[in-house]
Amino acid sequence: MTALERTYRNGRIAIGGTVLLIGIAVVVTSARTGVLGSISAYYYTPARNVLVGSLLAAAVAILVLSGRGAQRALLDAAAVVAPVIALVPTPVRAGAVPGVAVACASGDRCLPEGVLPDVEVGVTVYLIAGALTVAVVLALAALGAARDRAAWLGAGAGGSATGHGSAPGALVSAGVAFGVLAAVAAGWMLERDAFLANAHLVAAVVFFGLVAAVAVVNAVAPPSGPGVPAVPWLRRSYGVLAVALVIDLAVTVVAVLTGHADDTSPPPLFVGEAVALALFVVFWVLQSVQRWDDPDPAVRGSTPPRPQARVQR
Repeated sequence: MTALERTYRNGRIAIGGTVLLIGIAVVVTSARTGVLGSISAYYYTPARNVLVGSLLAAAVAILVLSGRGAQRALLDAAAVVAPVIALVPTPVRAGAVPGVAVACASGDRCLPEGVLPDVEVGVTVYLIAGALTVAVVLALAALGAARDRAAWLGAGAGGSATGHGSAPGALVSAGVAFGVLAAVAAGWMLERDAFLANAHLVAAVVFFGLVAAVAVVNAVAPPSGPGVPAVPWLRRSYGVLAVALVIDLAVTVVAVLTGHADDTSPPPLFVGEAVALALFVVFWVLQSVQRWDDPDPAVRGSTPPRPQARVQR
């Protein structure tokens, strides 16, 4: 096994591990506080560092391993959305989290005033870092395109070319990231109150919706190539997974919008989030089974070298 293959596989395992960490943190904290109305509400408990760190780590890993084609664009978007789930907590009612003071003007759900400075710094850093990342990706794509052209010309003159051929994919990724960042920035700067009230839920629904879309892509038109088998059972599994995710998201959103997110036992929102996380793990296991032996040029950042051109004498 090469160092690249080991890194690639460890990255895939790590993404599943982040969900496991969230689950462990919730179980350990629940032993002290009791089960809260949602997994998101554990942001206000000692589990906060584990939840935020795990989501940010998963976002980076998904971005690195997003793959090729339509799947790449969808998973890139999911990876850029994921930090919003981590950095902007869910609004809660007074008394929803033991020891957390909540004073909502409406008497409904809101963010405790004590977390607002953290959210402001987190979102600001997210937007600045995201903009810098897009700029770096565009710069590297431009350099790569120039190097490819130079290598191609060199091959024609008797040299060998090893162009990376990754500029188009990088531009798509940069465009996707820019679109997500622009939407977040607009909400943050123009409608701050609405953003704080809804960003967490919207980001979570978008993230899992994008995962469902990737599952649909793999069910309808799975990628093929060395190490990427398009076997029937995988396609069927992706289809079932996509349907299950859509149903779970729909039921969870309805529970939130109708005001029944956490007023029964077990809380519908907690169950919906737990099911979504479990389905994400299933999705990532399917992806890893499908791509375990895939050398994945999107991760390598290169394509096989072009044959050396011969100079006619």
